[in-house]
Amino acid sequence: MTFLPFLFIVTSLVTFVAGQLFLKKAMEPTPSGGVHIRFGRLLGVGVFLMTISFFLTLGLLQRFDLSYLYPFQGLSVIIISLAAAIVLREKLTPQLILGAVLISVGVVLVSLT
Repeated sequence: MTFLPFLFIVTSLVTFVAGQLFLKKAMEPTPSGGVHIRFGRLLGVGVFLMTISFFLTLGLLQRFDLSYLYPFQGLSVIIISLAAAIVLREKLTPQLILGAVLISVGVVLVSLT
């Protein structure tokens, strides 16, 4: 694989993770229980990033086998867990860490067959 396809794969993965984080942040309730002032902006950015990820993935599927691309998508479980802990201050429990590792190992094993 050359640098450019790898860059597109990483960009697709990063935009997917960032989109998830923005959507989660947009859905957080305010202390007063009202609509979040930045809701529309955060939602729009999240949808935009998820759209970029979607179309990048479609383009990559034209060029590569799904069995080749899917292990990279499997990394999103670990990256989202870590990013949620850092950006959203979510707690990483040992059970969550073990689950993310097992899912990632399973995706890698499936891709090897």
